[in-house]
Amino acid sequence: MFRLIKTCAMAACVAALAAPALVVPAAAQTKWNLPAAYPADNPHSVNLIAFAKDVGDATGGKLQITVHAAASLFKAPEIKRAVATGQAQAGEVLISLHENEDPMFGIDVIPFLSTSYPAAKKLWLASKPAIEKKLASQGLMLLFAVPWGPQGIYAKKDLATVEDMKGLKWRAYNVGTSRIAELVGAQPVTIQAAELPQALATGVVNAFMTSGSTGYDSKAWETMTHFYDTQAWIPKNVTFVNKAAFDALDKPTQDAILKAAAVAEERGWKLAEEKAKWYLEQLQANKMKVLPPPPALKTGLEKIGEQLTADWLKKAGPDGEAVIAAYKK
Repeated sequence: MFRLIKTCAMAACVAALAAPALVVPAAAQTKWNLPAAYPADNPHSVNLIAFAKDVGDATGGKLQITVHAAASLFKAPEIKRAVATGQAQAGEVLISLHENEDPMFGIDVIPFLSTSYPAAKKLWLASKPAIEKKLASQGLMLLFAVPWGPQGIYAKKDLATVEDMKGLKWRAYNVGTSRIAELVGAQPVTIQAAELPQALATGVVNAFMTSGSTGYDSKAWETMTHFYDTQAWIPKNVTFVNKAAFDALDKPTQDAILKAAAVAEERGWKLAEEKAKWYLEQLQANKMKVLPPPPALKTGLEKIGEQLTADWLKKAGPDGEAVIAAYKK
């Protein structure tokens, strides 16, 4: 009898100990939202979804990150503020959208400063400490950066010189693209990537400068006839977290995020370079003319690039000069 009571007592103790253990994973599970601006099948979104999966796998499901693609949670210009204010725990943005806050956010869209992936990586490494510092001052922690394809001009007509761009309804999405419009006499119209297909279909814009992938995502061939492969700049998306949300996690979970972020950056750069050529092939397959810029157009754009570099250095001051000098070493 004593043995039976003792066994029952032990069983009760085991059950009592086991019960909290069953509850702990559910109680300890943390869910994060990560808003992004581009379609779910865009390489940036694909990379973010892989990053979220890597974090989930590494933490045994303890941290679950949901990627909200296609500006479904917040529009592109709202994402950074949403993460800074804790409305979302992480986010991805085209960093040049926020050049008005700090010139350093727009260093990668200075025309003809970096026109190849190795050059873009070198520029990123030179500017990264300053960008990290600025984000930190806003309560954000940088995780990783991934480039787009080189930027070219989409148009509905032949462009032989920059004078041919005069009067075009030009899609602008940051300081640089707005300034180009001003310098060539085009009319800047602010349109984010998620709104571009509708803007093209309704004729709100009839020319724009972006990557092959955004042209593909927006089915540019339905309204545009030409793509001039100017390779003007290689912009980047950056992914960051709310620093307070990150600090609230335990050390193993923080380490899992940082490791997954390093993998995502390497994977993202590789994917961007691989896909850049494929996107241009898709534009051609859909009957668009994919052309190098005519010499006069290229010369005119390079002069604009020199003007915009001078403008940027004036705004960025000694910090900007130091970054450009480090990049050009």
